Amino acid sequence: MADGKKMAESQSTAVKKLKATAAAGAHQKEWFTGLKARVEAGEDFGYLNADVPMEVLRAMDIPFVVNQWWAAICGAKRMTKKYYGLLREAGYRDDLCSYCATAFAESLDPDDHKLDAEGRPLGPWGGLPDPTIAITRLTCDCQSKIFELFAQNHGASFYAMENTVARKTPLKWFELAPDRWEELYDTDRLDTAVEELKELIRFLEMKTGKMFDINKLEQVMNLINEQEMWYKKTRDLIAACHPVPVTVVDTINAVMQAQWQRGTQWAADHAKSLYEEVKALADKGEAAVPNEKYRLMWIGRGIWHDFSFYQRFEQKYGAVFMWSMYLAMGADAYIRNHVEADPLRALAARYIGMEDFLHMPPWNSQWYLQQAAQNDIDGVVYMVPENCMQAVEGSYFIKKALEDAGIPVLIFKADPVDARKWNADTMTGLVEEFIEQRVIPNKK
Repeated sequence: MADGKKMAESQSTAVKKLKATAAAGAHQKEWFTGLKARVEAGEDFGYLNADVPMEVLRAMDIPFVVNQWWAAICGAKRMTKKYYGLLREAGYRDDLCSYCATAFAESLDPDDHKLDAEGRPLGPWGGLPDPTIAITRLTCDCQSKIFELFAQNHGASFYAMENTVARKTPLKWFELAPDRWEELYDTDRLDTAVEELKELIRFLEMKTGKMFDINKLEQVMNLINEQEMWYKKTRDLIAACHPVPVTVVDTINAVMQAQWQRGTQWAADHAKSLYEEVKALADKGEAAVPNEKYRLMWIGRGIWHDFSFYQRFEQKYGAVFMWSMYLAMGADAYIRNHVEADPLRALAARYIGMEDFLHMPPWNSQWYLQQAAQNDIDGVVYMVPENCMQAVEGSYFIKKALEDAGIPVLIFKADPVDARKWNADTMTGLVEEFIEQRVIPNKK
């Protein structure tokens, strides 16, 4: 197809219907403006990978941005073609994991904080402020090096946290996580994570001059429990609705942005408003796709540069993407009850399993299978990034578990934020063929 047509299709706009989705986007822009003002006034500012226990920084009132959220913003603003060109010019491979490397590539852009001739910012939302702290966990061979280089370019202090590996693998972790984390994890693994948290707190206190308050952490943790409880109610409500009142186009955007504000009253209130809005639609019997026939599960990160992709199969086939990990992980992976007994240990139990839950079979494969059953899924579309070893996540075992249960799976390779290889026609055609040849016949 012609390049012009391909670009026009890939930039088509997804239709978002929920007020909560719009509110999340508006709040993030307002919050980011305030964050930049705080940094410009001289406050320390952290840049964190998604699996870093951000709750500590929240409790210490240290402003921060999460790496994966910022990569999604850069992808949605279609900046990655420029950024990865800068990587190549600087002598680096331009096929580094996009979620990890986008901000590093952006740090090579001399125009990031400049304005164009009409006074509009050239960088996404005016560009990322210079962090003073960059924190990641050692969950990937290349991630720590990318963060270290990113920190050097910004003149930031680099801090790496250890990652530990499970010796036991309970299949139904989602049943144990809220209350029985001592049973879920090895005791010495939790002990090590608590000591890691104490080391992080000491580092942050020395770096920023701010003091850690365990009571504040308890408040943050309880606000997160409240937020995730509303996500659980929303996830379960959508699963029970036939037809569904909302699709992933709304839920991914509403939840992903608010998750990086977790531990705030705004985030807890927003999660409640999301549930109430979805419930009102469900109570009225409204259908996101009036001719719903096939319920699709999306495994993988969001296609941030082409969100309309998810809606291209609704009118023609009545196929609705109604499940993603964003809402479902909020429902199952974050809640830790009885925080008051030991807030640090509860936090350790929250963050050390995230990579297991998402990237390690059978933890992930059994969860996907349970979620597919709960949501009456007819077919699974599974995006595996080409350049992220973590996100390969035992894709063979995930596909096998689902297909052994009679659920057809389509796996294709793409990138969530780097659109250079994305062809809207080709990818749409793959899913159409999957629906016609595997989903429809399988349901008859």
